[in-house]
Amino acid sequence: MARELTFLVNGKEYVSSPTKIDRKKLYGWTENIALDDEGNECKLVSMDESGTFIIPKGGIALGIVSSDGFWVQRSELKAVYEDGMPAELMPSSYSVPIELSQKVGIDEFLDYSILSFYQLDGVSDELINFIGNDIYSFTYCYRDSYEGKTAFLLTAGDQNKGKNLFMMIGVLNEFEMISLVQTSIIEEEPEIEEEEEDTEIDFSMF
Repeated sequence: MARELTFLVNGKEYVSSPTKIDRKKLYGWTENIALDDEGNECKLVSMDESGTFIIPKGGIALGIVSSDGFWVQRSELKAVYEDGMPAELMPSSYSVPIELSQKVGIDEFLDYSILSFYQLDGVSDELINFIGNDIYSFTYCYRDSYEGKTAFLLTAGDQNKGKNLFMMIGVLNEFEMISLVQTSIIEEEPEIEEEEEDTEIDFSMF
């Protein structure tokens, strides 16, 4: 069963099912398959540092160890903020209603790099009309997490075919501050006139 998002507007809930749209669905894709001399598909494996042991796919995983070199279970880890205070766990966006109350301008929207793009299916026309030509923003968490991503809701389409609702997940671009400053003129160093060598030959020296 597809996961559903619930949006809350003026005390009324609207349910939708997000469908991810990626480049594969739009343009298709190609795959490179390595074959041996007999036409059998080759499988990717790993080797140890000595090059004598073959490690099949799935034989390597990440682990967490303490500063003393002891194995640490992930459940024993605790997230904290920079000041050392315990971090607050944010619920998944699929488990709680999302209240739409924050609008953003086009300039703020363009400050983000979009990572994921979803079309929201089964959306009520009331929700689409409520959003209209505006852009709404909220914090999105796929699962319970200590840090969410910024999500945007906006509509697209025309009056003949109707409008659709889309959700975009992005991260803020860290632009460096650029400002106009007074330019200074670089003074060129004066050219040093080099003495010309006397190339005239005095035959009386021979």
